[in-house]
Amino acid sequence: MELTPIQKEIIIELINLQRQKDSAVKGEEIAELIDRNPGTVRNQMQSLKMLGLVEGVPGPKGGYRATGAAYEALSVTSMEKEAEVPLYRNEDVVKGATVAEISFTTVRHPEMCNGRLKVLGNIKEFSGGDLVQVGPTPVNRLIVRGEVVGRDDTENLLLFKITEMVSLPKKSIKHYIKKDTVSIDANATIQEAARVFITNKVHGAPVEEHGRIVGIATFMDIGETLASGKINLKVKDIMTKNVITIDGNASLSDAVKMFDDHNIGRLIVTLEGVPTGMISKTDVLHELVIY
Repeated sequence: MELTPIQKEIIIELINLQRQKDSAVKGEEIAELIDRNPGTVRNQMQSLKMLGLVEGVPGPKGGYRATGAAYEALSVTSMEKEAEVPLYRNEDVVKGATVAEISFTTVRHPEMCNGRLKVLGNIKEFSGGDLVQVGPTPVNRLIVRGEVVGRDDTENLLLFKITEMVSLPKKSIKHYIKKDTVSIDANATIQEAARVFITNKVHGAPVEEHGRIVGIATFMDIGETLASGKINLKVKDIMTKNVITIDGNASLSDAVKMFDDHNIGRLIVTLEGVPTGMISKTDVLHELVIY
């Protein structure tokens, strides 16, 4: 089904408004957005209704609704329950917009990676040189950033040069807890703790007492203690007791957010409320390495 540019423009705005209002859309609302005469929009609506792309809704709160065929005509999947994929322009979220598709157009180019974004929402504020960010997407938590190089209003597409892509694995945190996690006894001296760190090449570890994790100790804790001259203290005296925990069923992206929110580098992982291990920023970075 080949639509004219004005028909595509009307359907795009109809879908955008329908998503925002979750109700029928008046022809006058569309006319104002596309800067057309309301009579022109009404005439086009008659043609779109005959094509099965639009249905009329009677009554004082009536108007028009896009059908599933309208989404198909624009090559956009219609969903009863959709997840929002946020779109940002120059670090500001574009209200009412969601990204329907991300496609990569130059994946074989040795020095360039370009893409296209099909958007449900208003993209007319975008212009060349604007910074654009998409995501995170709901399943793979993909974030794509780049610079706008063009805009196709007929298809509601943004053309952009991709500068950065980040995605974290879907598996929950419990799959990344090391079985041989290094731990330190609460009654160990700071000298003993330092040897454990050096031997195992780690910068921090959970502290255990009677088989239970009671805190976290780090090289920084040891350094600050030695700098103050308190060399006879034990690990339980210098550890961080009020540790931040995260459920083992949470995702790596949840962990990254907690690292950022609390400005910390390590989280105690719990399973059914019981502390069972630790995950660090280094562990997360390790999962992003491509071998």
